[in-house]
Amino acid sequence: MHDPKQSHLDAALHVVRYLKGSPSLGILLSSNVDNILKIFCDSDWAFCAVTRKSVTEYCINLGQSLISWKSRKQETISRSITDAEYRSMASAVAEIVWLVGLLDKMNIKVKMPVDLFCDNKAAIQIAENLIFSERTKHIEVDCHFVRKKIQKGLINAVHVAGTE
Repeated sequence: MHDPKQSHLDAALHVVRYLKGSPSLGILLSSNVDNILKIFCDSDWAFCAVTRKSVTEYCINLGQSLISWKSRKQETISRSITDAEYRSMASAVAEIVWLVGLLDKMNIKVKMPVDLFCDNKAAIQIAENLIFSERTKHIEVDCHFVRKKIQKGLINAVHVAGTE
């Protein structure tokens, strides 16, 4: 930081005190990992009442252990629920590409393809459909990215009911 303030120091000390006071808490990686990655992604369409931006949400498990997660407002305004879900899928797939590379460098081979669980059937159909349509041209970059990973066998899109 180029201009730290007292509030920054106070926040840092708060984090240090928390970490020191709770050494037994944490995210544990089981030693008997089955090397199966699972991604669960979702979105909250038009969540922000002011900007109407959606929220991307995903979590990634290696075996039974949570190893990555995200919940962040999307940069663009999605025109539909499917749009928002597809952008969430693209974000999760980008994280998986990075994680598979990282795990490979650590000599941890992951079972392929990685299952990507999504509760929006239309978003899954867009991902698996090789033909672009007029309705999806505004998300074309994300489409190319996710479709390519499905075609290469990295990702397997799986529908899961939104109530589960």
